[in-house]
Amino acid sequence: MKMLDQSVKDELSARVAKLEDLFDGNVMAYVGQIHPAYLKDFRNFIEHLVSKDKKDRLIINLHTPGGSVEAVEKMVEIVRHHYKEVYFIVPDSAMSAGTIFCMSGDKIFMDYSSSLGPIDPQVLISKDGRDQYVPALGYLDQVEKLIQKSNDGTLSPAEFAILQNQDLGLLRRYEQARDLSVDLLET
Repeated sequence: MKMLDQSVKDELSARVAKLEDLFDGNVMAYVGQIHPAYLKDFRNFIEHLVSKDKKDRLIINLHTPGGSVEAVEKMVEIVRHHYKEVYFIVPDSAMSAGTIFCMSGDKIFMDYSSSLGPIDPQVLISKDGRDQYVPALGYLDQVEKLIQKSNDGTLSPAEFAILQNQDLGLLRRYEQARDLSVDLLET
């Protein structure tokens, strides 16, 4: 098994070297959810790349279902602190916060089957004793529909109960995540 592990590592290193030569920059891969808990490791990895062989350009191979827009904002700050140019390679998909991350770059490389996703900021909440991400725009859209039905006089008693049980502070947090996503895309 050790030989197989070493063969895989050698092949990955060879391919990274080819990409670094092709793009004349440092190369990294980010695969997985974008989460604030990963920020320290992300920063450490970027600083390791810079200390090893700093180039002016960073190429990020990105595959993510999305995650925290606040974490993406910090990741962009970290990357832009160290690199003049940032390119993204999206071989499969970069959804939601991943799309925002890509939009911070100077170039995005995709093929015919790659996807950037809809931007619906995911907000981390604690529910039933566990943390989970929820789609902020989905909640805001549904509450807006219920408010409109109330204004039209067509709100059912069940819908009234749903609307009455909304946490206004949490709804405001969803609005802030939406507004931050818009600001980051514009920037």
